[in-house]
Amino acid sequence: MSDSPLWKPSATLEALHARADLSRAIREFFIETNALEVELPILNRAPVADMNIEPIEVAATEVMPKMYLHTSPEYSMKRLLCAGSGDIYSLGKVFRAGEAGARHNPEFTMLEWYRVGMDHRELMHEVADLLDELFGQSQVELADYPLFITYQQAVTEYAGLDPLQASDEDIKQLGIELAGADLELNRDGWLDMIMSHQVEKLLPKNRLVFIYNYPASQAALAKLNHDEAGQLIAERFEVYLNGIELANGYHELTNVQEQRERFEQALHNSDRPIDERLLAAMEHSHLGLPQCAGVAMGVDRVLMLKLGSTSIADVISFDSQRV
Repeated sequence: MSDSPLWKPSATLEALHARADLSRAIREFFIETNALEVELPILNRAPVADMNIEPIEVAATEVMPKMYLHTSPEYSMKRLLCAGSGDIYSLGKVFRAGEAGARHNPEFTMLEWYRVGMDHRELMHEVADLLDELFGQSQVELADYPLFITYQQAVTEYAGLDPLQASDEDIKQLGIELAGADLELNRDGWLDMIMSHQVEKLLPKNRLVFIYNYPASQAALAKLNHDEAGQLIAERFEVYLNGIELANGYHELTNVQEQRERFEQALHNSDRPIDERLLAAMEHSHLGLPQCAGVAMGVDRVLMLKLGSTSIADVISFDSQRV
């Protein structure tokens, strides 16, 4: 609908009805699996500690300090977990500056949930169950069984390079070949280039693909552990369908001191504040952050694939050009 007047919605009526059905199916899934729906503040005092994600700032007023629109409800949800909430989920809007394109919009809908007592492997199977239900009536006919493959296996098979054993120089050279230019990237930056320019494009079609056990340097807020070969890895996963990332999940880090160190390392050249309220909840609550796994899913992308659309604007009532 890009050529229609800007006062008109960007989404079709079909997409509006499909979104309502999708939201209903999501809520029914969590009712049946005994997770509590929670509402979280959109305004936060501390932004995300991931420097690859740009938050939207809200200027200070006489009664409010500078705030940030949340890029994910993660920190607030973890504070609820520390307070003993048990299994929880959130379905709502999140905001990220500078994200626009066929698969991105600065304002989008995220489903995020946490299961107490699960690890990332168990959560992967629940994500597969939910997506299997959501794609039950759609333009995509999913293969009967998802593919579960480690990050090391995926990059080795589809890019011809072992990401855990290859030298920085070998990884950079392959990245340059794929990008067509020599960029100022570190090892993880070049690995991301290899993933986006090669691996994602070659993943099996019409089949859910779970890539798990990422390099330890890409742990974010996930636990570190050793795989079967004794290699240090991050207990996290990402879910793809037809080359599009749908979800990102972790076996959540629960050690508050390690959490603080990761925040400080991520933000050491930044003026972003650390979320001290989350750290205080992890340190001083009776429970701390319980052993759990969590995942965030892009609902708009699920709807795109479900309807066979190639643009996120087709499934959002008013995209960033029309608000």
